[in-house]
Amino acid sequence: MAKLFSRKAVAVTVAVLGLTLAGGGIAVAQPTESNGAQPVAQQGQQPPLTPESTRKAREALKQDAGTLATTVSFAVVASNGTLARGQDAVSVIKYGAGQYEVIFNRVVSRGAYVATIGDSANCCIPLGGEVSVAPRLDTPNAVFVQTRNYNGTAYDRPFHLHVAG
Repeated sequence: MAKLFSRKAVAVTVAVLGLTLAGGGIAVAQPTESNGAQPVAQQGQQPPLTPESTRKAREALKQDAGTLATTVSFAVVASNGTLARGQDAVSVIKYGAGQYEVIFNRVVSRGAYVATIGDSANCCIPLGGEVSVAPRLDTPNAVFVQTRNYNGTAYDRPFHLHVAG
C-alpha cells in the first residue's frame, strides 16, 4: 500500500490553507467620527494646517526669549484640549478625537518629545490608553499628539508632554 501524503504534509497543507482563508477575510475599521469643525486625519497622518494654527504659531514665536537656557518645556493638557499648565506652552488646538496640536513660544522641532497619558488635575489616575507624538508639520514651534484608548481607537485622553532640546 503506497502512501501519497505523510501526516506532516497534510497538516502543513491544511494549516497554510486555513491561514490563507483567514487572512483574506480580515478588515480593519477606520474611525470616521468628526466634530465637523476641523479636518480629521487618517491614522498615522496629521490633519492639514488651519489658518488659526498658523496664526497662533507665529504669535507664539514672537514671545521667544531666544536664550539657550530654556531647553526644557512641558504641557499638561486635559482631554478636551484645554492647556492646564505648562512651561513655554502657549496654546492647544484640538482637531478631532484624540488629535491635539501643542504650540510653544520657542522652536521645538529639533528637540525630543515624550508624552504619557496623565490627568490634568492633581488627584486622579486616568484610564489607560496610548499616546504618540511627532513634530507638527510646517510649524517649528509645535508638537502633534495623538491619543487612543486601550483598543487603539482614536480617543480623547488627558496627557503630559515633555519637550527637551
